[in-house]
Amino acid sequence: MINITSARRNKSTTRELNIAPLIDMVFILLIFFIVTTSFVKETGIDVSRPTATTAVSKEDASILIAIDSDNRVFMENQEIDVRAVRANIERALAENPDGAVVVVADRASSTGTAIKVMDGCRRAGAENVSLAADVPGGK
Repeated sequence: MINITSARRNKSTTRELNIAPLIDMVFILLIFFIVTTSFVKETGIDVSRPTATTAVSKEDASILIAIDSDNRVFMENQEIDVRAVRANIERALAENPDGAVVVVADRASSTGTAIKVMDGCRRAGAENVSLAADVPGGK
């Protein structure tokens, strides 16, 4: 004869919590936030921008080039030569053909360097080249 009470005692009555759906939900939220986040590329240096009362905010700038007070040119946290601006912009435009170029020049930098950089950007095929400025009384 089968002893039913001993069979019940030997059976484990522990309950387990299935966290697989919770992990799936967390990964879906993570992917959602990664896809919807806009990544901003910084120039890599601190620049004291000049002010302009007619400055307009531009949100779609994807290619940033910085000129510091010593007339050194930076792109994607790396110093580049002024003569290499064209090649770097061509590479950046190959990755993002609709990218707008913004030149962030320090107020102590020379105008000649800014003109050379902007000229290199236009020769690389950039149609939308802007010079960054701060609004007086702004941040």
